[in-house]
Amino acid sequence: MTPIHEQVRDAARQFAEDVIRPVAGDLDRDERFPAEIYEQMGDLGLFGIAVPEAMGGPGLDTLAYALVMEELSRGYASVADQCGLVELISTLLVRHGTDDQRGQWLGPAMSGRTKVAYCITEPEAGTDVSGIRTTAERNGAGWTLNGGKIWIHNAPVADVGFVLARTDKDSGHRGMSIFIVDLNAAGVERGPKEHKMGQRASQVGALNFADVVLPPEALLGEEGRGFHMMMSVLDKGRVGIASLAVGIAQAGLEAALDYAQQRKQFGSKIAEFQGVQWLLADMAKDIEAARLLVHSAAFKIDSNANATKACSIAKCFAGDMAVARTADAVQVFGGSGYIRGFEVERLYRDAKITQIYEGTNQIQRMIIARELLKHGARG
Repeated sequence: MTPIHEQVRDAARQFAEDVIRPVAGDLDRDERFPAEIYEQMGDLGLFGIAVPEAMGGPGLDTLAYALVMEELSRGYASVADQCGLVELISTLLVRHGTDDQRGQWLGPAMSGRTKVAYCITEPEAGTDVSGIRTTAERNGAGWTLNGGKIWIHNAPVADVGFVLARTDKDSGHRGMSIFIVDLNAAGVERGPKEHKMGQRASQVGALNFADVVLPPEALLGEEGRGFHMMMSVLDKGRVGIASLAVGIAQAGLEAALDYAQQRKQFGSKIAEFQGVQWLLADMAKDIEAARLLVHSAAFKIDSNANATKACSIAKCFAGDMAVARTADAVQVFGGSGYIRGFEVERLYRDAKITQIYEGTNQIQRMIIARELLKHGARG
């Protein structure tokens, strides 16, 4: 890492320790959207890490983004998840937006004061995006949007959605486009907030569109290229989720190590028992392995190399690792680790989704195998 990377990491770590971690338990219990935290993050420049300086961003790289995601997640994964969401949206705007679209949405999103949503998933289109049924039909110079989305991050609170819709029913993946949609417009209806197993402060819900009228400038990028545009940011998205998983597991290791050196049984600290030492050692080695996989994938993205396999490996390994090693953290705590209010209980719940979103880990294995068959086993 460069000195700049270290400065960014240290700033995110301090913010997580001072601002996020003290309220993580309350946010989990109350399922509250912490708008005040996101505004502070915007003021510190923790949103839109890779947005070029010329567009008002920090102008940093994917490795810096990964470092920020890990440190924020050590505080609370729901907060890191918001950072990841803004990174995806800002990347879409930087790569495909017009000057007017970037001027209208990029700065407000990075400030944390305009809440964004990334709208792909539907009841028949989760992993298989080809099943999307939301449509946008020509209406004079503009469009009319109809359909619905589910499990959308920020849906209950978002101001604007970046919505993938079908604009040509006969063209498969080439018949989809992205639209920037005012979620307070006529015809937009929000479903109730879902109550989740983990990352409970991340607001998730449904969005329904009934004859929503969109102006011509709502179209992001080229018509018919929406699927490819959405997929183009997923490598970075998977690095973000992998980093988040590492942060969850790191917080679990720190809690377990501290507890093992305090808790006594049979007259000795449990840290002196070989069985507990092995749990701690396995946690440490797998966290370090996952972290290095994340950094390798980030380096490939920043080097403009083919990063698809590396990103899927990092996301798959880190997600599986986070679930297994936070379970170990619960085990170190024993019965206490199973009780609501202990940090490791929350971390175990928060870890599970990292095996599911940004493409399930089963899909990641399919991508890894596809890349191997296409490019061979080396490098």
